[in-house]
Amino acid sequence: MNAPKFDLKPRGQRHDLPAAASLLDSCVIDRHNEMSFDFDPGAKSGGEFRRLLFLVLGLALKYRRLILAFCGVALAIGVGVSLRSTPIFRATGTIQIDREAPRVVKTSTPEDYGRSEPDSRFYQTQYDILKSRLLADQVASDLNLGAALDFIHPQSTSAFAKLRSLIFGSVTTKTDSDHGNLQERQIIAVGMVQGGLSIDPVSGSNLVKVSFDSPSSDWAQRVANGIADSYIKLNLDRRYSATAYARNFLKERLQELKLKLEESEKDLVAYSEQKQLINDDKHSIAESDLAALNGALQKVVAQRINAQQLWEQANSSNGLALPQVLQDSSIQKLMWDRAALTTEYQNKRATFTPAYPDMLKLKAQINAVNREIDSAVDMVKQSLKAAYDSTLQQETLLKQKLDEVKEGVLSTRDKEIQYNILKREADTNRTLYEGLLQQYKDIGVAGAVNTNNVSVVDRAQLPSAPYKPNLKMTLAIALLLGLLAAGSLIALLEILDDTFKSPEEIEEQLGLALLGMIPNSDGDHAKALIESGKGHFAEALRSLRTALQFSTDQGVPKTLLVTSAQPGEGKSTTALGLAVNFTQLGTKVLLIDADLRNPSQHRYLKCDNPAGLSNYLSGRELPERLLQKTSVSRLYLLTSGPLPPNPSELLAGPKMMSLLSLCGEKFDLVIIDSPPVIGLADAPLLSSMALGTLFVISMPDTRCHLVKNSLKRLYFARARIIGAAMNKCDVRSHYGYGYGYGLEYYGYGQQKTTAQLDHSVDA
Repeated sequence: MNAPKFDLKPRGQRHDLPAAASLLDSCVIDRHNEMSFDFDPGAKSGGEFRRLLFLVLGLALKYRRLILAFCGVALAIGVGVSLRSTPIFRATGTIQIDREAPRVVKTSTPEDYGRSEPDSRFYQTQYDILKSRLLADQVASDLNLGAALDFIHPQSTSAFAKLRSLIFGSVTTKTDSDHGNLQERQIIAVGMVQGGLSIDPVSGSNLVKVSFDSPSSDWAQRVANGIADSYIKLNLDRRYSATAYARNFLKERLQELKLKLEESEKDLVAYSEQKQLINDDKHSIAESDLAALNGALQKVVAQRINAQQLWEQANSSNGLALPQVLQDSSIQKLMWDRAALTTEYQNKRATFTPAYPDMLKLKAQINAVNREIDSAVDMVKQSLKAAYDSTLQQETLLKQKLDEVKEGVLSTRDKEIQYNILKREADTNRTLYEGLLQQYKDIGVAGAVNTNNVSVVDRAQLPSAPYKPNLKMTLAIALLLGLLAAGSLIALLEILDDTFKSPEEIEEQLGLALLGMIPNSDGDHAKALIESGKGHFAEALRSLRTALQFSTDQGVPKTLLVTSAQPGEGKSTTALGLAVNFTQLGTKVLLIDADLRNPSQHRYLKCDNPAGLSNYLSGRELPERLLQKTSVSRLYLLTSGPLPPNPSELLAGPKMMSLLSLCGEKFDLVIIDSPPVIGLADAPLLSSMALGTLFVISMPDTRCHLVKNSLKRLYFARARIIGAAMNKCDVRSHYGYGYGYGLEYYGYGQQKTTAQLDHSVDA
């Protein structure tokens, strides 16, 4: 944990009065000695938990008598309720509920049509059936509970009833006529069955525990088993009724559909004969012919286009480039012969002239071959022309035939419109008939072989001991309710209580640094404890003294005013304790009792009070003659003197300031015991003159709004408030705030001498 960081601001600054008043109203006062703490987040959460724990423990200790009283009353009520309560016996049986019954064969049943619902809805439905009035009425009828008077009006067997019967004798048993007629008793029995029934599903399984509570152990067992038996019987009856109803319903529908199917098939056959329609499963004959002709036409068109391309190619060229010409063997032989003659002619031309007889003969042979080639090419062209004409004629004939068939198909389709309507109706009726027939057969088989989906796992046994009242449970609940009631009342009291309940509230709500926590002690005992240096009180004052030494940059203020909001908060005791503690450090201290209305310091220090502060302020005495040396070394006292009729006027005069200045020169520290702030002007006047003001707050008595109003008055008087001291606090309740080590130190310190303790504190 990181050590807290202390932000010490310069002392001696004066507050702006309107700003100070507004800040005090909002419970955020800009104080001189502000502390800022930076904690590690984990340490802060741990501190909050400890703070809450100490707060709860403190409240429990504070209101321990109230808590004990509430718990005692609650326990007494719990014991009384247990003694007056009739013992109730609980019998529990276990049943298994499956979503569907085991099947010998795979069939469909009426329950299958609701299987789409979620499992949670199905089981919740079964639980509601178990709790239903229908089942309760069935149980009451099966067990004849209307005639069982010991079930409807059982005799009380509580401890209180047994004691009463021992003292006053047994109660006269009522006759049947006293309980109404059988029908009325039956209605009462049904209500009792529903009221005593409890359903407890076993998590993660299909098991359900069925319990029944009754003053009679025998009836608890019988009714619990009766509920399980009646539920199984009811479930079987519902399944059988559903199957029987479904069979009857399907049987009637099958008869209707059978007649409709026969009529629709007759109409379809009659229409086909009338219109002379012959259909296979997919198409009519006319449509088949149309498809065949269309396919043949496509082939002929493709052949005609090919023949036309060849013919046009033959006309546009010399014919030798045609594939048919190039592939003809006779034409190829002629072309080879012509090539040979032409080669021979060219070779001889170099030797002979064209007019030479051999040359003329070769020329004549070449011309003859050319004529044969031309004749062969013409024959190929004629064959191409014939093929083109043939395919064109076939295309024309097929188109004519296709047009004729199309007219027949369109005519047939007009006739088939009504035919298809009749056919669809017949097919629909056939499908419905076959589906219902299959369901009818499945239900018949299922009704014969299916078993029940509900079974008894454990039957209820005779309970050997009452289920309630459970004395331990009743007392535990009563104790818990008592604690809750006490806690609620404590919370209400704490909300209405405007006092400070913890040291943190002083810092949070007032904005003042808490310099010390002082245990409760009266003035006479306080002086003895301070002088001895032992105990919580003396140690708390040492801690406060140390905090005051670090309250300002110059240490403890030269003139320190000690005041409080109202009388009785221990400001005088605190002032005395501080004065004695500072003398133990070798400091020369003057204690001024400035409470001119209810002085007390002369009684604590056992000094006379014939003359004092009031005499000096009225101008009758010099301060040197008024100071008294006390029994405490280095401690001097200026008593209040005779009580004047006008204390505020005396304190407001210039002599008070002169006295403080003079005493500040002669003494190391001047501590002023001031009157309370509320209702008086003395404390604000004195606080404006002192260099520092210590505000004392009584932990259990002072209300928050009184302290805020007092601080507001002090700030308006330009008081230099250095911090607050919490007085009359219970160290046991708040030791966690700063006295955890202190308590252990006190116990350990019993073995040390007083001189050693003083030496360690001074060091």
